[in-house]
Amino acid sequence: SGQSPARRTGGLAGDFVVSRLHVVQAANGEHDVLDLALVDVSGKGVDAGTRALLLSGALGGLLGAVPPEDFLAEANRYLLQQRWAEGFATAAYLRVDLTTGEYRVESAGHPPVAHLDAGSGTWHLLLRRGPLLGVLPSVGHHPDTGLLRRGDAVLLYSDGVVEDRHRDLEVGVDRLLGAAERLVPRGDYRGGAALLVQE
Repeated sequence: SGQSPARRTGGLAGDFVVSRLHVVQAANGEHDVLDLALVDVSGKGVDAGTRALLLSGALGGLLGAVPPEDFLAEANRYLLQQRWAEGFATAAYLRVDLTTGEYRVESAGHPPVAHLDAGSGTWHLLLRRGPLLGVLPSVGHHPDTGLLRRGDAVLLYSDGVVEDRHRDLEVGVDRLLGAAERLVPRGDYRGGAALLVQE
């Protein structure tokens, strides 16, 4: 895990991560659950940084406070209420039941999340995407679901890591997954985010 800007932009960017680890009562007892959202606010510089700060507080409060199927819809509603001139954002929302390994991922116009299947040693893109946040009055997002087994990993990243003005976005994603594949034999992902950004 890790968070840092892929390129230096004067210390301000519109990307942020919010997360919450909490206990959920399930039919078979208490489960530890991780909710995590990676968000990229439109624009650059001070304006984007200010909007990101305000939105991170709001979304941090929503995590675990609303059912997971409502999280992106509520984030969209909040953005629309702000009436910012540049008010849209992309987001990837991940919920993992740490007791069972079940996960759900929803995307609001964000680059696809990748899931490592440790059994095969390959990364698979979760390609289901919904509309951007802060553009449409009503949005629907459909989750990708699955099971994380021992050694599996999930990779969330922002477009700044894979974008290049001279190449298609898919080329950047392929390069990122190629670099991520080199982390697999280590079996230890500590410091992996820094290595991926550096590469």
